[in-house]
Amino acid sequence: MNPYHSQQHPIRVGVIGVGNMGQHHARVLNLIKDVELVGVSDVNADRGQDTANKHRVKFFADYREMLPLVEAVCIAVPTRLHYEVGITCLKAGVNVLIEKPIAATIAEAESLVRTATECNRILQVGHIERFNPAFQELSKVLKHETLLAIEAHRMSPYSQRANDVSVVFDLMIHDIDLLLELVSSPIIRVNANGNQVSNSGYLDYVTSTIEFENGVIATLTASKVTHRKQRRIVAHCKNSLTESDFLNNEILIHRQTTADYKTEYGQILYRQDGLIEKVYTSNIEPLNAELEHFVGCVRGGQQPSVGGEQALKTLRLASLIEQTALDDRVWQSCDVNLREVVTASSWKN
Repeated sequence: MNPYHSQQHPIRVGVIGVGNMGQHHARVLNLIKDVELVGVSDVNADRGQDTANKHRVKFFADYREMLPLVEAVCIAVPTRLHYEVGITCLKAGVNVLIEKPIAATIAEAESLVRTATECNRILQVGHIERFNPAFQELSKVLKHETLLAIEAHRMSPYSQRANDVSVVFDLMIHDIDLLLELVSSPIIRVNANGNQVSNSGYLDYVTSTIEFENGVIATLTASKVTHRKQRRIVAHCKNSLTESDFLNNEILIHRQTTADYKTEYGQILYRQDGLIEKVYTSNIEPLNAELEHFVGCVRGGQQPSVGGEQALKTLRLASLIEQTALDDRVWQSCDVNLREVVTASSWKN
């Protein structure tokens, strides 16, 4: 049991950064039972005050003034500030949910993970697709299948949000996290290519092929400059093909079945070559499920399903994919020059 409070005591939570994502954290937290949204903070005073007024909570121009009043915070500031804000909150004794990626560099991420352990505080990272009902059902389906290959497509039209990182750290990192959750095997080879289309200074389109020691091959494609939004994972298995559409919350399983239906004279009336199963999923909002999980971890003291260690592993692979795309080279597990970026043990679940 967490020593902070009894089961009846509301968890006191604050939100730091109420831009594109943080405003939704505030909205959902204000609806969760046994949670008290204490306040919000943002460097943009007008935006912060508007959000605070909307939810009838206090606005803090300096987030550090809010920390003595809360037990947990959700951090949704730009990636370059994740470390500074996260480390300050952890050292103040506050439990933290920080948006993905966990930090701007591997060294910063490692420090956050280490500090959370030293301070005995929860560190959850906002890889929200783990809580998508479509992914949770996909995970259940694949537990009973022999996985051969995975294709993931995460495409979006260009926008001004998250323009301080490449498409790898903005979009592809979601599928990297899901991939590492689905495939429990060391990575032996990574190839990646990318293009910069906008004037952001970062890669806008990247495709990567990842080979695992157990034979599974994954192809991930992410784009910030595609005219149609897409969130899709296809799993090729020995006995089936499973398509997951995260936007429409739909899963289709294709199975091969061959059956001939004949008359008593041997004449074939029709033939069935395949079967499609539709898996029904819940309609729960992924952010709601993510924040419920975070609050539950704070209340009960257990570690989150997407903690700092998992997020660090995802960040390492994302960094490798981005660097491989920029360098136009192939990484293999025997490549000594890149062992400082990743180690073989980093890929073991």
